[in-house]
Amino acid sequence: MKKARTSPKAPQGLVCRFFALLGPGLVTGAADDDPSGIVTYSIAGAQLGTSMLWTSLLTFPLMAAVQMMCARIGMVTGTGLATALRKKMPKSVLALIGLALFVANTVNVGADLSGMADVANLLSGVHASIFVLFFGITIIFATIWFKYDAIASILKWLAVSLFAYVITAFMVHPDWPKVLADTFLPSWPTSRGQWSTLVAILGTTISPYLFFWQSSQEVEVEKVRGQHTAASRRGGDPQELKERAIDVGVGAFFSNLIMYFIILTTALTLHKNGITQLNSSKDAVKALAPLAGHFASLLYAVGLIGVGFLAIPTLAGSAAYVFTETFGFRQGLDEKLRRARAFYGVLTLSIVFGMALTFTPIKPMDALFWSAVINGLLAPFVLAGILLVACDRVLMHNQRSSLLARITVGITTLGMFAAGIAIFLV
Repeated sequence: MKKARTSPKAPQGLVCRFFALLGPGLVTGAADDDPSGIVTYSIAGAQLGTSMLWTSLLTFPLMAAVQMMCARIGMVTGTGLATALRKKMPKSVLALIGLALFVANTVNVGADLSGMADVANLLSGVHASIFVLFFGITIIFATIWFKYDAIASILKWLAVSLFAYVITAFMVHPDWPKVLADTFLPSWPTSRGQWSTLVAILGTTISPYLFFWQSSQEVEVEKVRGQHTAASRRGGDPQELKERAIDVGVGAFFSNLIMYFIILTTALTLHKNGITQLNSSKDAVKALAPLAGHFASLLYAVGLIGVGFLAIPTLAGSAAYVFTETFGFRQGLDEKLRRARAFYGVLTLSIVFGMALTFTPIKPMDALFWSAVINGLLAPFVLAGILLVACDRVLMHNQRSSLLARITVGITTLGMFAAGIAIFLV
């Protein structure tokens, strides 16, 4: 087992120590509320009102268990998730998963860029296409240019932008007794459209790209500490595992809290006033202005742009990790471009293809929603592989995930399979 990390000086004070613990788990949780997620939750609130608020209580423990299992795999094996999965399934199967993830993520990147650009256009009057190019090129150069610790720090602070949705929800003055009733008393879907919305919520909250990103970030953290080989990273220090559990738990709670307030805001404004169809993120912002006030719509817009800068590197980066780990190429955000051409090439292609999608007739809202549905259908297959790795004593160096975690992830896998099947049966 590798030695515990050393620190020149531990942060003083309980609050400082707590925030010092937050890292990959918080960033991954915040990235989960990307523009795709924001739009999916907005559609759920606009179409179904507060009847879907209960889903945040369901997805929080499931997401936390899955992400912690992925974090544990990265910390114990010393490799990313795709490398670990390569020991449990044929390379061809993993390559197929990687291709599906690349396609889904690229569609998501394009839709995210389109959503960000539409909102920026509404705020500034500058044509949305200019913003698509500006946002896309800026993210590519920043991801290649900055070192991992700088990127991680930037992403961590961008998570603050999500609090805009909490503030917005309180500004619309909810009827809390009814809200709490819908929160704690589930209203199950009764039509194919409602089941599709549920699968989209599950797919954008418990999403495959987050699985791969989480485990790969654990490797990045250890590389920063000087552990540059897989052998030096093997084995998880018990204290570090406990600290990461706190980090992942906070990230999952934060992610689902934001989800809750986005559904609540759109339910009490758009749905309440009969606005159930959204064609773009700009439509959501414009519809909110007369119903919740211009400041509320501005907060919605700022939050969407801010989290887009956080999520797009995560989406494109996760596809790059899967591809390069599957085929054994050098990878990592701390690597120089000349040493990791394949990694940065896949990352760049994902963003460039995403930018190109914004100039096609595809409706951004449809792309955002259905990419979430695709992720919801893909996720249980990836989760089954994660469980195989997490249960392997040899691969996990006798540091398997707890029985409770394995049961929780198993239930998550079965539940997502069932929800996906329900789309075709209802």
